[in-house]
Amino acid sequence: MPAVTVALLKAHMNLDTDLDDALLSQKIDAAEAYAASFIGGPIPDPAPAAITQAVLMLAAFWYEAREAATMGGNPYLVPFGVHDLLQAHRAWVV
Repeated sequence: MPAVTVALLKAHMNLDTDLDDALLSQKIDAAEAYAASFIGGPIPDPAPAAITQAVLMLAAFWYEAREAATMGGNPYLVPFGVHDLLQAHRAWVV
């Protein structure tokens, strides 16, 4: 089960249109894949609140910043706080 639904992301972003649902779904998939890669395993079901928040932040950020490069804008690929939220769930391998 996904950690974030399109409806939850739309509520997080205060969107009230269905026009971008396919794009939002793609951003969720990419954000969940990023989170799973960062923590070193699949997202638990049910997802902890910190992981859900990180996926919401990342999907919303990628929806808003769709270009690979920015001019005078935010040069970050991942918004502040995402790694902090995921860090506690990271599987450390020695």
